[in-house]
Amino acid sequence: MRILIAGGGHVATLTARRLTREGNDVVIIERDAERCAELQEKLDVKVVRGSATSISTLRDAGLAQTEIFIAVTDSDEVNVFACLAVQAESKNCLKMARLRTHEFEHWQRVISEIGIKIDLVIHPETEIMERILRVAHLPRISDVIDFADGNVKLFGMNVEPSSWIAGKTLEDLDRAGPPKDSLIALIFRGQQVIIPHGAQVLEPGDHIYIIATKNNLREVMLFMGLDIQERLRRAIVVGGKQVGIWVAEALEKQGVNVKLIEQDSGRCELIAGILNNAIVIHGDGTDQLVLEEENIEGVDTFLALTSDDEDNIIASLLARRLGARKVVALVNRLNYLSMVERLGISTSVSPRLVAVDRILQFVRKGRVLSVTTFREEEAEAIELIATENSRYVGKKLRDISLPRGAIVGAIARSNGEVIVPRGEASINPDDHVIFFTLESVVSELETAFLMERRKADS
Repeated sequence: MRILIAGGGHVATLTARRLTREGNDVVIIERDAERCAELQEKLDVKVVRGSATSISTLRDAGLAQTEIFIAVTDSDEVNVFACLAVQAESKNCLKMARLRTHEFEHWQRVISEIGIKIDLVIHPETEIMERILRVAHLPRISDVIDFADGNVKLFGMNVEPSSWIAGKTLEDLDRAGPPKDSLIALIFRGQQVIIPHGAQVLEPGDHIYIIATKNNLREVMLFMGLDIQERLRRAIVVGGKQVGIWVAEALEKQGVNVKLIEQDSGRCELIAGILNNAIVIHGDGTDQLVLEEENIEGVDTFLALTSDDEDNIIASLLARRLGARKVVALVNRLNYLSMVERLGISTSVSPRLVAVDRILQFVRKGRVLSVTTFREEEAEAIELIATENSRYVGKKLRDISLPRGAIVGAIARSNGEVIVPRGEASINPDDHVIFFTLESVVSELETAFLMERRKADS
């Protein structure tokens, strides 16, 4: 597939690297000459220097042969205008654009009303806010991810030295009588990613992901030894940018006592006019005295959401040491994610990774409903719809030869039934199938799943 990417930043780089590994022909347009040279050195792609809003540049980049155009420059205006230029030049090219404005919903309507056809508008901040709110009241859970319209849940947690599951094998846990339809799907151990089997031992320091259903999520969490807080009472948000304001507003509506700390005094005044009940504090969220003055000890959730990764990490570590029950850090740099996890920060969220996941979901062949990437692109959860002619349909899982490094985590039937399968289970047409896989075998898995049966197989 021929794919043209406008912008040579981090999201473009991550996306291009993934798409080229999966056999796509990728071209990047970038204005900056120095960045062009870096991209040419790092990636196996063609790089064209110029503006994505220039018709001549788009033509030089091969727009006529392009099937998908992805606009992820650092300017919303350029992204929208580039899609308009592509629309004028190529009627059949699919278009994606990332927008980062807080007026996202307004501009989505405007784009539609004036006739610019963008097939996918990506707004990472919206999804980041939703992810934060799903786990803000869960002290020892890193994230909760939905599949199959929310009927399948995946949650992450650390294996603490004092936890009853530390040192146990998966077989030991199975004998302890876990709730039905639950499964440990992934283990992250240092830099290692493990697709586990029954004899696998859970070690202190492991970060694990567990599959559950919507109906038994609470029961599975309790079985794993987790505390469940019914509701938030107090929250501290550090950072008065878009995500910080949105999260504070959402928590206000839930009746949470919110304090928001921001270093810019002018922005504090602006935020105070937006929020209704939250207390806005002019101060530095990485300053221990400021946090102590705001009664950080025992706060239900501490959210470090500035635009600076290092500040977010420092503030989160400080808050954790000072007694915050739950800490969340906004982290853009992917190479920080595994480090943040090892430092004991319970939740980290990455706008860049969210954007890449949405792009991959749209680009990939077949009936891909969702893509979730873990840490530094080391593993994925992929939700696919089984077609009637898929070679996997109608066969028992024990008779299916999955690529090494991939497992079926859950199957959601079209009638609403959800099962976490064992070997005797089979896949039916229209099932939502959630796979957990090492990134290195994603392409092989998708090809195998989507390959149609030959007549001899029927």
